Amino acid sequence: MLTINFQHMGLAKGDKVLDLGCGEGRHIISAYMEFDIQAVGVDLSFDDLKISAERFTQFSEPSNGNKSFSLSASNALSLPFASNSFDAVICSEVLEHIPDYQAVLAEITRVLKPKGVFATSVPRAWPERICWALSRAYHEVEGGHIRIFNARTLRKNIQQQGYAYYAGHWAHALHVPFWWLKCLFWDKQETSKLIAAYHKLLVWDLMKKPWLTQTIDKLLNPLMGKSVVMYFQKNASVAADNGAAQ
Repeated sequence: MLTINFQHMGLAKGDKVLDLGCGEGRHIISAYMEFDIQAVGVDLSFDDLKISAERFTQFSEPSNGNKSFSLSASNALSLPFASNSFDAVICSEVLEHIPDYQAVLAEITRVLKPKGVFATSVPRAWPERICWALSRAYHEVEGGHIRIFNARTLRKNIQQQGYAYYAGHWAHALHVPFWWLKCLFWDKQETSKLIAAYHKLLVWDLMKKPWLTQTIDKLLNPLMGKSVVMYFQKNASVAADNGAAQ
């Protein structure tokens, strides 16, 4: 279940693509599968990177010299890449976890080429506020969400780094009730039959992609999509070397 829509990114053969906070690899593996690119995933979690590497093995194309895949355990505040080295950067459901997210945006700007594409997503404010109201543990657990973003403010923050906003949408409306249920029954979520049944529905929707649920999700996204997704292009005039879209 992808949050970022690659159709908005204009990825081309030979592009070098960074997934910052790649987790278990859903976006970067999918991008590798769909395009002839140099795919790079970065995360702080060794466990998540291990899962990503294991998942990738079944999709690897070692005989295709037009694409490559690599993973790195790195800090988003100090990426081990040269300035102007990526054609596109994905940062999905990450910024809400990081105290100094402005510094992360600056680091993304440094490694992204002029005219490069930056795609990001964060939880939508009003569904997220309900999650916070239903469960303190939801946002107080280690590594949890430390802020609720106002999408307009985040969009302005990114534009101030030297980007032009060109597209946006919402995603995963059907996931919102699932997370409300998890928060409501936080201490009993592992044994809740209601949560288990809803999870089964989401897995069925993911695997089968039935017309009915796909259409409902699409229609509800503008109203209650769990994630707000925004796409930007870095202005050609922005210096990538820091030293020299509720």
